[in-house]
Amino acid sequence: MKKQFVAQQAGARLPDQRKTRKPWTRNDWILLIMALLGLAFLAVFAYAPLYGLLLAFKVDGEYINIQHAIQYGTWAGWDQFKDFLTDPDFADIMFNTLGLNLLQLLINFPAPIIFAVLMSELLSDKFKKMVQTVTFFPHFLSWVIFGGIFLSLLDYDTGFVNTILVKLGLVSEPVDILGGEGYFWGLIICTSLLKGLGWGSIIYVAAISGVPKEQYEAAILDGANRWHKIRYVTLPAIAPTITLFFILSISGLLNNGVDHLWVFQNANNIARSEVLDTFIYKFGIPYQRYGYATAIGLMKSVVSVILLVTGNAVCKKISGKGIY
Repeated sequence: MKKQFVAQQAGARLPDQRKTRKPWTRNDWILLIMALLGLAFLAVFAYAPLYGLLLAFKVDGEYINIQHAIQYGTWAGWDQFKDFLTDPDFADIMFNTLGLNLLQLLINFPAPIIFAVLMSELLSDKFKKMVQTVTFFPHFLSWVIFGGIFLSLLDYDTGFVNTILVKLGLVSEPVDILGGEGYFWGLIICTSLLKGLGWGSIIYVAAISGVPKEQYEAAILDGANRWHKIRYVTLPAIAPTITLFFILSISGLLNNGVDHLWVFQNANNIARSEVLDTFIYKFGIPYQRYGYATAIGLMKSVVSVILLVTGNAVCKKISGKGIY
């Protein structure tokens, strides 16, 4: 400060103390390119398709070309939305969609959390890696392959499951699991659980591994057993992660996925297997009613956004945690 004062008194010019901008390095350019690729992906696959929402308000006139359907289709306003809401199958489709998703939320949502907690309690690293490998593997199989395995196992005449049940005397004759309406929801829940249990637990395993070991040591000093450590240390530590995925699961209550249900859907179980996603697919691709399918998809998206906002508000009010 003294030198600065002397220099000012002497009329000397102080050097410019403003920070100079650091020149960009190769890593900076690489990061920029990666970010631009992400933006390009969103622009092409998220924002550009929004142009196609015009189909929801037009009668496509059975144009095979979607662009022609958008340009030359007859303006229909809200008619296609009304057609779906007054469709005779609307009640059954919504019942199947919500019923199946609520059951999956009740069963399949907590399953990866429980599995991750159990994985964290394993003492043998070698056994833990083996369990992870076995449970992660089904995720990398397509539903055509994974579902085809169950179609073979559950076949009415030659399936391994029915053969064992009959030989053990548990049933007098084979059970039509694949064709029976009463078995379809259980089949979907069990297969989705087997396929996604290991992969769905990755985030929770990572969150548990980030819990400071000092907290567990302090809990042990306070006399906590294994259950107490899970209840008072592990679960509260991963609560924000659980809340995030719970809100996202609520927003997806109308999403079932076509590939999973399409594998097991047939004429015998159609009364309990027809959901919004399969209904949209049938009208959008085989029947080429683009406008009708787009209108249903738009309604589903709007409801999903409402569920997301509502679920976030409720979770913030109850637990104080939310997405935003």
